[in-house]
Amino acid sequence: MNRREFGALATSALALGVMPFRASADETCQSPYMPMITGHEEYVYIWTLGVEGMGDEQDKMVTVDLRPDSATRGQVIHTLSVGGRNEAHHAGFNSDRRYLWAGGLDTNRIFIFDVHSNPAEPRLHKTIDTFVKDSGGCVGPHTFFALPGRMMITGLSNDDDHGGRTALVEYNDEGEYVATYWMPTADDMQGAVAVDGAVADGYGYDIRALIRKNIMLTSSFTGWSNYMMDFGQMLQDQEAMKRFGGTMVQWDLHTRQPKKVFSVPGAPLEVRFPWGPNANYAFTSAALTSKLWLIYEDDAGEWQAKAVADIGNPEDIPLPVDISLSADDQTLWVNTFLDGKTRLFDVSDPHNPKQVYEKQIASQVNMVSQSWDGKRVYFTSSLLGNWDKKGADDQQYLKAYDWNGTELVETFQIDFYEAQLGRAHLMLFGSAALYS
Repeated sequence: MNRREFGALATSALALGVMPFRASADETCQSPYMPMITGHEEYVYIWTLGVEGMGDEQDKMVTVDLRPDSATRGQVIHTLSVGGRNEAHHAGFNSDRRYLWAGGLDTNRIFIFDVHSNPAEPRLHKTIDTFVKDSGGCVGPHTFFALPGRMMITGLSNDDDHGGRTALVEYNDEGEYVATYWMPTADDMQGAVAVDGAVADGYGYDIRALIRKNIMLTSSFTGWSNYMMDFGQMLQDQEAMKRFGGTMVQWDLHTRQPKKVFSVPGAPLEVRFPWGPNANYAFTSAALTSKLWLIYEDDAGEWQAKAVADIGNPEDIPLPVDISLSADDQTLWVNTFLDGKTRLFDVSDPHNPKQVYEKQIASQVNMVSQSWDGKRVYFTSSLLGNWDKKGADDQQYLKAYDWNGTELVETFQIDFYEAQLGRAHLMLFGSAALYS
């Protein structure tokens, strides 16, 4: 992939509180229903895409030791393959953090790992092969968001036309199906109201909640027929180029009722709420327009959406992907896949973010996770199996840095191709202290 290709893509596609449990460490952007751990991380679990002809060729959960005094710090200490290549993508802990759910965007399989029995060596607890049937046609399990005794899963597609129309799917912690909530569309708003000229497209991607305001937000991306297509082929398909989301939906958290549909052009991806007791807003980044968006509660108590900053030079199409908001709500890391950079924004005034730092991580970069104290930041590389760069630019890695408040200083890196592991995607921190 190159900037010209992504330029073509962009042009064509355009209450209640939960107190943290303080034990060990955690990335900041997790469900507030989970016990939050805030010291030094012990392990990082990396959901990794298998590559044909590399190692065992299977998707796998890779465990890396992060313990400061360990002789194996910065090394892979365990891998668990799950059989085949499923387009491993996102994962999330359940509400008590004893199990880690991970999905495959292609096969729709969901893998539930036991991470509490031996946090250094997760084991496969259960596999759900009935997601499409259970949900009534939802395809592409993406975000796994913990609710009390429940797991809310966003879909990316459907099994009717493999386009972007999709749903939220709810399971209980035992892996039993509970309910499906289809995204509102222009033809079926389900009681939601479109604001500021928004046209409900029914697309989905990420989900996050602000408990004390009884609000969930979902964002939007694209369907199976696009995310599983070769990137170059997709660029030549005029119909495919039209199939990208440009909305976000506000939901009633408790009733699962959609309330508002916002216009957020350019495929808004990750949603991040702050932790402050009076911080009534969330950030997202629009991948194709390179904009940082704020979804916020106004003085009248109504939620609104507005673009608040550019991410790099939008004309270069840097393609913002993952974002990570600090625990004190003051800074936001923003990764841009195409130029391989991370950027740090001062968001102390969320209506006026300012970039204060940037660093080249590699030829491509996708996910970012930071420790609760903000002193350590981790990066992984893979976006999608058919969208990652080609040749020498297809760098696949975990990279770890210390953040001293001024610059990122690398502490170690693992080359996932050299280690015959595959494409490193989502990462989540683990700790044995949580279960002792």
